[in-house]
Amino acid sequence: MRSRSLGKWGRGDSNSHAFRHMILSHARLPVPALPRTHGLRTDHEGANNEEVNQKVNQFWLTSELLNAFLQSRREGISQHTLTFYHNCLKRFIGHELTAQSINSFLHNLQCGNAKQSYFRAIRALCNWLCREGYLEDNPIRRVDAPKVATRLLPSITAEQLETLLQAADNLRDQAIISLLFDSGLRLSEVASIKCSDIDWDSNIIRVIIKGGREDKAAFTSRTCAMVRQCSSGKRSKDSLFGMTAHTIQDMLSRLSKEVGFPCNAHAFRRGFACHLHRKGLSTLSIMHLGRWRNLQMVARYTQSITFDDCLEQYRTANGG
Repeated sequence: MRSRSLGKWGRGDSNSHAFRHMILSHARLPVPALPRTHGLRTDHEGANNEEVNQKVNQFWLTSELLNAFLQSRREGISQHTLTFYHNCLKRFIGHELTAQSINSFLHNLQCGNAKQSYFRAIRALCNWLCREGYLEDNPIRRVDAPKVATRLLPSITAEQLETLLQAADNLRDQAIISLLFDSGLRLSEVASIKCSDIDWDSNIIRVIIKGGREDKAAFTSRTCAMVRQCSSGKRSKDSLFGMTAHTIQDMLSRLSKEVGFPCNAHAFRRGFACHLHRKGLSTLSIMHLGRWRNLQMVARYTQSITFDDCLEQYRTANGG
């Protein structure tokens, strides 16, 4: 006689076999492993196993974890990019790695469009944490990227270039200004040019650009004459201008105050793109000449000319 305590699962029917099979199947399942906690500060130190299982994903960013993230970056990444990650994420140290905490951190920042930079850095960190098994659920997926306010940023025009050349009091500065407008090079790229990098026959400079890639930059015959004089008497491995990116920026800042309009590196890079666009070059050609990776970047750098060009056509169409 079967015991009543077994209930209906004790009967010799198909339900009984199904129940036994389910129990045995679950008994064979592996115990899920917990995410690694090395370098992470949690709020369950000294807690029992049940509490650990409940709070395992409550992590805060620590300086040790930030250092581990920076050291994990791929080989060949620029020091500029590492500095970008460090400067953004060091302010996030001590914050919990949850969507709510990230949203609160971004909301309290008082830096306008720069919030986008902090978001990108935190996103890279969260993606790495999940990839390495520190977090099971990626909190950045539940955080909307900050909205970026669109502004028309300054770009150097051909007329402003002439004003800057007249304001510069030496040949070296004039050559740098002219080269920035002709080539769209970044300050670090200009500072790293050696005399041996220049092909005088084709007016081409071999440069190491952002990301460690080797590329080329073109310049005009007018700039070539200035640059050639700067290289006179120097050895092939010597620095062409003998200046760092910071000292070039200092020189541009002094000139900017003198002439009364912005003339930083990005203003020259935008001016390079806008000038070529007005001359009729295609967006694809500008992308290759400016060493951009995609056409969207060219569109960003040339957006300041849209209204001015359309206004000129508007006035022509309407008789002034």
